[in-house]
Amino acid sequence: MKKGGRYDVSMLPEAQFEAGSRRRVLRNLLGIRTVREMNVVETRALQSAMDLFNRRFDADHRFTAEDICGMHRMWLEGIYEWAGEYRSVNVSKDGFPFAAAGRIPALMANYQRDVLARHTPCRFSDRSQVVEALAEVHVEFLLIHPFRDGNGRVARALATLMAAQAGLPQLDFTPVTGKRRPQYFAAVQAGMDRNYRPMEQIFAALIERSLAAS
Repeated sequence: MKKGGRYDVSMLPEAQFEAGSRRRVLRNLLGIRTVREMNVVETRALQSAMDLFNRRFDADHRFTAEDICGMHRMWLEGIYEWAGEYRSVNVSKDGFPFAAAGRIPALMANYQRDVLARHTPCRFSDRSQVVEALAEVHVEFLLIHPFRDGNGRVARALATLMAAQAGLPQLDFTPVTGKRRPQYFAAVQAGMDRNYRPMEQIFAALIERSLAAS
């Protein structure tokens, strides 16, 4: 898109980087310029936000798109101007494009109706049903990628809350944020064909790992 054109989005806060960050850190309310410092600040903010999430969403809660925006806002409102708002810019990862920005409101409405309403509250007695619910909710959200940043962490926070609804311990996502990250991303991509089996395998392993550690 040509800069300065009718549909130019380069002046939106979410499209800009912090001055002096070498285009590595998004423009933020704290003037943070380094990735390391931003990671620390975002991690601490998420830890505090998770306490709020756990108090707000009980075992019988059916999640909505508005809840997810609220989670993103509670986490990042002191860091980014666009916290809790759907992105207005297109994004991709390693050449894989996520949903076009203009389609996000409609896609999230469909996600609420077709996915969240079926799988939350996550109160299934059969472990396989819990795994299926976690996988589909997780994959479909990440394919939409509704926010400029923080989608993966919101998705993992939502999975943690759903696991709690199912009576499971807190999920440890360390494996999928480390060496197995390529496998995890491939499982997200498989969801383009509504193939959730790869992500189901990942969640089954995460649940076993978390149960063993509890």
